[in-house]
Amino acid sequence: MSLVVPLLDGLSLALAADDEAARGWPTGRLARGLLLRDGDRELAEEGVGFSVPILKRGLQTIFPGRLALTEHEAGGRRTIAATFQMDLVERLAGRDARSLSSPPLYAAKNALAALHRRAPLLRPPLTGLSNALRHAFGWETTFERTGEAATLVLTSTVGHGGALAVVVDASALPPDAATEVVVMNEQGARAFDRYRDSDGRALDGAAIGTWDEVTAQRASFVCEARRVAFSLPQVEGARLYRGRELIGSRVAWAGFGYTFPAALGAIAYELRIERLPASAWAAASDDLGVAGTTVAP
Repeated sequence: MSLVVPLLDGLSLALAADDEAARGWPTGRLARGLLLRDGDRELAEEGVGFSVPILKRGLQTIFPGRLALTEHEAGGRRTIAATFQMDLVERLAGRDARSLSSPPLYAAKNALAALHRRAPLLRPPLTGLSNALRHAFGWETTFERTGEAATLVLTSTVGHGGALAVVVDASALPPDAATEVVVMNEQGARAFDRYRDSDGRALDGAAIGTWDEVTAQRASFVCEARRVAFSLPQVEGARLYRGRELIGSRVAWAGFGYTFPAALGAIAYELRIERLPASAWAAASDDLGVAGTTVAP
């Protein structure tokens, strides 16, 4: 089942249970969420889209591999329920395309990934080391199914004009399925290369960082070339992070992630999408540091 939801000014959101556009990326096996389009141009690149869950169990990360969709419309609002099956783990594959099965290797990889998130000053050398090892050994990212699967339901209601009211329901997770839930809201890194927030912070390109906490009440990513922005607020009980990575043809995402303890059960948030007036994106606005007409529900 596939869905296309028109917004305004040529913008739309697309969601597909079988996403052919993602297959050219290493993350192509993941189930993706709502992908932003401007006309016939998809802006997601490697990004997983809006409202996509990831589970953390200690240092282990579990990704969604399958997706089932249902929808209904009432009062001019479309509600889309996306049921994600959390059943994939990241692996490294060698030149023979077979995944490596060394537990110490993955323990080291997960520990270095955690260090990469926590220590911004170490990110350049850690990224360089990762790229060098991948080149030397011919490693590529792949994903394999786990022997177990948890289920999360994310419900997105598209209001008049296009804002998304999202509810993340993790209440059905088994007690030992996860210690933390991460909800990704990301699109492509080449398109969205500018960050702005309500505290007046403005960051471009690599200065945005790969996983840094947002303390402002609201923050946005901006595509100047297409005059498009998306933004998110702080949510009680969760922490909001921003990130952007662009590494050749392997990594190209930009966006936000909410993290919250699995025991919290559920969170809700509103994601806004904007078409910015020509040459006005850099002007200060009342709540984002980005000029534009907010797409409100």
